[in-house]
Amino acid sequence: MREIRSTAEFNAWFAGLKDRIARIRIQQRIERAQDGNYGDHKRFSGLLEMRIRHGAGYRVYCVEHGDRLTILLVGGDKSTQKRDIKRALELAQNL
Repeated sequence: MREIRSTAEFNAWFAGLKDRIARIRIQQRIERAQDGNYGDHKRFSGLLEMRIRHGAGYRVYCVEHGDRLTILLVGGDKSTQKRDIKRALELAQNL
């Protein structure tokens, strides 16, 4: 089982989501990630992008450390994707 940790930035984004169904779906995806099942995702530049096909097209950007730890860096949606990727890369470099 993977340990899932999150940044304060991710926590603030998640807590601020007004779409209740999106929050539930994102939480379910995070719970499945504990078993190594990231669902619909893409890997690039050392990041993992979990895509949640609901509403605005939510994204969760994370990084893996070994085979036991995943760190949730930032979240966003399709409209903020470029900015979110840039921020996730910055956070990943500072870990």
